[in-house]
Formats: sequence, C-alpha cells, structure tokens
Amino acid sequence: MLQLDSHPTGRHFLQIPGPSPVPDRILRAISLPTIDHRGPEFGALGLKVLAGIRQVFQTRHPVVIYPASGTGAWEAALANVMSPGDAVLMYETGHFATLWQKMALRLGLAPEFLGLSGIDDTGLPRSWRHGVQAELIEARLRQDTGKKIRAVCVVHNETSTGVTSDIAAVRRAIDAAGHPALLMVDSISGLASADYRHDEWGVDVTISGSQKGLMLPPGISFNALSPKAMERSRTAKLPKAFWAWDEIVEMNQSGYWPYTPNTNLLYGLAESLDMLLEEGLPQVFARHQRWAAGVRSAVQAWGLPTQCADPAVHSPVLTGVITPEGVDADALRRLIHERFDLSLGTGLGKLKGRMFRMGHLGDSNDLTLVAMVAGVEMGLKLSGVKLAGSGVAAAMEHFASHAAAKALRQAA
Repeated sequence: MLQLDSHPTGRHFLQIPGPSPVPDRILRAISLPTIDHRGPEFGALGLKVLAGIRQVFQTRHPVVIYPASGTGAWEAALANVMSPGDAVLMYETGHFATLWQKMALRLGLAPEFLGLSGIDDTGLPRSWRHGVQAELIEARLRQDTGKKIRAVCVVHNETSTGVTSDIAAVRRAIDAAGHPALLMVDSISGLASADYRHDEWGVDVTISGSQKGLMLPPGISFNALSPKAMERSRTAKLPKAFWAWDEIVEMNQSGYWPYTPNTNLLYGLAESLDMLLEEGLPQVFARHQRWAAGVRSAVQAWGLPTQCADPAVHSPVLTGVITPEGVDADALRRLIHERFDLSLGTGLGKLKGRMFRMGHLGDSNDLTLVAMVAGVEMGLKLSGVKLAGSGVAAAMEHFASHAAAKALRQAA
C-alpha cells in the first residue's frame, strides 16, 4: 500500500495560479453518488450546466465540454477548424502561448509567431512582460494579401506572466485589415475571474478549463464556438474523432454526450455556476480586481518589479514577481513551502528561476491573501532580500480601506 506523508497541521495555502482552492460547496457536490449518464436525471444536469456555462462565456452559441485538460481543448480547437499545412498567426506573450504554438507545429500546421522583440532592463524578454500588441497583428494581416492565414491565436490571461490582453482590440485589428481569419482565444486562466465576452468581442473559438476561476479540480475543458467556427469545421481536414464538435453539439441538445462524461465533475460544475451566477459576474470580476490590487500593493511596498510591465494589463488572477539578480526564485519558493506550507507558482520557460507567481483566485478571501503575503515576506527576508518596506502592512491597509462590495460566502 502506498504510504503518503501526513499533512502538516493547519491549512495548506495553495496560492498557485491554478489549480485553485476548491470551495466546500463544490467538494460536497462532487461527492454525490454517480448516476447513469444515459438516464433522465443526467439529462437534466447536462442541460443545466450547458445553459449556465454559456452565461459565463457570455455567449448565445454552443459551448462544448470535454473530460480533458486545457491542453485537450487547445487541440480540439485547432483540430476542428484547421487542415494540414494551414497558416496560423500566433502571438507570443509567455509560456502557454509558446506551448500552443508547439502544439500547432506537431499537428502539421504552419504557425507564425509574432511578438515584441528584444530583452528589457530586467534581462527578460519584452514579449513576456506585455500583452498582445494588436497593431502588429493588423500589420501582418494586411501583408497577407492572399488571405492564407486561417486563424489568429492569442492568450487572454497569460498564466505564466500575470499579463492580460485586450481581446476586443485584436478583433478590431482583424476587422480593420479586412481579413477572414478566425479569432481563437485561450482564456483558460481568465474565464470566471477576468471580464470575458465571447460574443461581444467577436471571438470564434474560446478555450478554457475548470481549475482556475471556475474553482473546480482539473478535468473539464471547454470550446465556446461562433457560427463562423462551426461553419469552418464542416470543411476542415485535420483528423478528429473524440474532439469533433458536430456529434457533441448534436447530443448536447438533449443534455447528453456521445462518450462517457465526467459525471461527478459536472455536479461540481453545476455548483460552481450557481455560485458565480448568484454572486453576479460583474461582482466576481470586481472581487478579483480588488484582490489583485491588494497583492500588487504588497509587491510595490517590497520594492520588487512585477512581471507585467504595463499597469493597464495587470492580471486579476495572479501577480508575477521578479526576484533580484542572484536570487533563485525556485529556491525561494522551496524555502517558503518548507517553512510555511505555502505553495507559489514557479517561473516557466524563459522565466525559470527569475520569478514566482502569487495566485489570488478560487476559494480565497482578504485574510487568505494577507497570509500569503506574510509567508512570501518572511521567505524573502530569510533569503536575504533587502525589502523597501512591509508588504503585509500595505496589503492590510489596502483591504481595510477598500471594503468588499458584499459578503462573498454563500450558504450551501
């Protein structure tokens, strides 16, 4: 029998930018007995979650739900609308944009990677500290006089950096260039935490997952579709069977799936949707913005730079913090985990060892985030980092002087 180490006393502080802490309401829902996925009770559950998830994506059109990770939803999105050798314009904002680009290569597509060039004064890539520059996309599409580029792929909230991008501006850029390319957006970490409007912003395919703003364990992913994307899927030639939209959308009309769905996670999704829609999406977005501002006030008090170099596009989901030259961010994270039972996000790809990520999403509140800031501050001091001031005091002042709009905890 596998012997697992005992958990330390008290609560583990899971402050990575996903998987996020799961509320008790959702854990209880997931624990319900599994039911027949071909029976009438499941059909009612299916219709409920399909209607609710459309509200969160802010779309009138189908949202396909997969028993998969966000990586699966990336592949589903590309496989349903692309043919072998198709040109795809992708924008480099960080590690996850890079992984999506690598997937496109492996699927036999021809991705072109745009982004800001060069290294800034921190020694880090400029493209990994800023959001999508829509004017670069417009300029490239204007050059594509043969209209060979089939899609523009961008990341809404780059989980590796803590930078958001203006998706509506990307849509305007495509339209200004008079280009027929689809707009495909990864909002895996943005959905249900940052304002996102699939229909209003003219997105053709939005990719997301369960383990971030939806506050669920990993294991569910999504493709939100536009009519244009559905039409493109009818002639796309990349192989697809499990990922194919048409059969799923058809069976979803009665609340069922053509394969065995992850029944108990769908119970959790139904509860998550109830919680989000009871609170109201505008309030959900405001709550995350408030949390993010409080955490950033702590980083500013420490005198450390955030990974996001543009204050206008700071993520409401996470804050990336650049460590001083010579301070190994991963060693700092290990120290904080060992001493204070606090998990922080690691630096990924080109940022490994240079930064750490503080998550402020999921089942959190003001005191959770003050505790996170305290753990980080103690770890920084133990690592010999000279701090300009107290981040704990700054965060407490921010949360005390910026009251939440209403109580967030809902009764079960």
